[in-house]
Amino acid sequence: MKNDDQAWRQLQQHAADQLPPEFARRVLGLTRGVEASAAWAQLRQRGAQQLRSGFAERVLRAARAWSTGPSIWDQLAMCTATMAFCLCSVLFLDARAKHSTEQANLASWAQLATEVEDVESAQ
Repeated sequence: MKNDDQAWRQLQQHAADQLPPEFARRVLGLTRGVEASAAWAQLRQRGAQQLRSGFAERVLRAARAWSTGPSIWDQLAMCTATMAFCLCSVLFLDARAKHSTEQANLASWAQLATEVEDVESAQ
């Protein structure tokens, strides 16, 4: 069975094998500013090619529609759900408290009955 260190090293090696050659050199070059503007331009161009036309407008339209806030019906539904949850919680806790009290009372009566039987049998 592998320990954590072996499994971690194997995962790192597998991930490193997936990277293209010279990946580390290119990343270090970008972070140091070498060819940074050209690389960013290529990334922007490649990203723009991946998006359909009108993507930004659709995203902004959806964000504006979503940010209008909840309707009165949404608020009413949320209030109703909260009320139902609170009511169920209160009923559950009440039933639990009653059951606990009932069990304690039954135990007291059982002890009293045992003591009465002991007294009667002693006479």
